[in-house]
Order: sequence, then structure tokens, then C-alpha cells
Amino acid sequence: MDVKTLRELLKSVASGCLSIDEAVSKLERLPFEDLAYARVDHHRSLRKGFPEVIFGQGKSPEHILGIMNAIARQKDTIMVTRLSPEKAAALLAEYPDATYYREARILVHESQPIRKINNGLIAVIAAGTSDIPVAEEAVVTATTMGHRVKKLYDAGVSGIHRLMDEARLLSEASVFVVVAGMEGALPSVVGGLVGKPVIGVPTSVGYGTSFGGITALLGMLNSCASNVCVVNIDNGFGAGYIAALINNLGNRDL
Repeated sequence: MDVKTLRELLKSVASGCLSIDEAVSKLERLPFEDLAYARVDHHRSLRKGFPEVIFGQGKSPEHILGIMNAIARQKDTIMVTRLSPEKAAALLAEYPDATYYREARILVHESQPIRKINNGLIAVIAAGTSDIPVAEEAVVTATTMGHRVKKLYDAGVSGIHRLMDEARLLSEASVFVVVAGMEGALPSVVGGLVGKPVIGVPTSVGYGTSFGGITALLGMLNSCASNVCVVNIDNGFGAGYIAALINNLGNRDL
């Protein structure tokens, strides 16, 4: 339940269109709903501005569906991350109007239209084509949270002129998500070019001594660009979520 829905509920009680008992019935699951295998946090929209997100990896389709149904009853947006195509097919059979973003491995169901935030722009930059799945996770996350996103892919440091050719994007964006594997140098480069927050996302892409993304992670953590912060390896979701929160700071009506 988000703030808008709660306000409408309270107005209905105040106008006499809804009884107090009916309102209590709607609110009784607000703190959380105990499904035995999961306790769904229905208060999260009010507390944090976005509903609980379902981490799909490791969960059975049956458990995911149960959590989705609980969230849908509250008219909240449903987002399932790290979802395999096989599990997505089972969920889409029950929620045919949902959208599965295969490359991002995210399923989204809009119980009500997503509120669009027109102020600010999030730029998602990927160093190489192999980094795109993680970048797409960030893109879909931020977009589902209502934000404008522009993408720039295959702009790594081995051909830095490809990044330098995007002066308009570097100037327009409010916050940057920069995704890179190998040695993880790209966030530092972007951080040195802009006076905006840069969220580095190390990926597990690289040759032997990349150590599954640890080399990129350590490179980003040791960046000399003071506007660079870093999320964990392959965590495009976390980067997109944080970018949306940063972009929200310029929207005082939220």
C-alpha cells in the first residue's frame, strides 16, 4: 500500500463511503503478512517509497507466486529479480499481463500505473557488451521505480573516444550507473569527467585474474575519483535502486 492508496482509504472513511471496520480490514495486513514461508512487508511502500522486491533466485515458482499474490492484493507494483526464463514462464501463466525482461532477468507486474518522475535523468553506462545483462538489471529497476533512463553500451576504456563522444549525456544526467568488468576502470573515468554521483558496478566478466569480478571490485573501491561509490559484484538491481533514490532527492513532492 502506497501513500496515495492510504490517502484514498482515509478519505473514503472521512466521507462515509467506507466504514471503519472495512478500513481496519484493509489495514490489518499493513505491517506484514505471514505466509509461513515468507513474511511480506506491506509497509515498505509507505516507509521507503517502493514495495518489497522479490529475489527470485533460490525460490520455487509456487513460493514466488504466493508472495506476488500477497503484494497484488495490496495493489502494489510487483518486481521479481534474478528470475530464470523457466520460472518466468510459470509466473506469466498466472500473470499474463506482466512483463519479463529476459536480459535483465526481471519480471514486473503493474498493479496500478507506475508514477513517472520527469525530473532528473539516470545514465546507465556499460563498458562492454558482456556487461549488458547487469546494466539492464539497473535500467529495468530504475525505470520500474518511475525514472527516466538513458543507456550507453560498449563504451569501455579500450576505446575511450566512444565515451568522449557522448558529451550531451554526460552533461544531462543527474546520476550515473557505470558497469564494468575486467579491471573496472570505467567508473573512475566517468567520475573524473562529471560532478555528479557515480555508482560503480563491478561485473564477473573478465579473464583469469579478474577472479570473478574481485579485480574490478577492488579497482572501483580504490578509485581516486571522489564521487564514485560502489555496489557489490553483478548487483545491477542495487545500483539502479540507489540511483533512483538519489534522483528522488530533487523531487520534493515524493
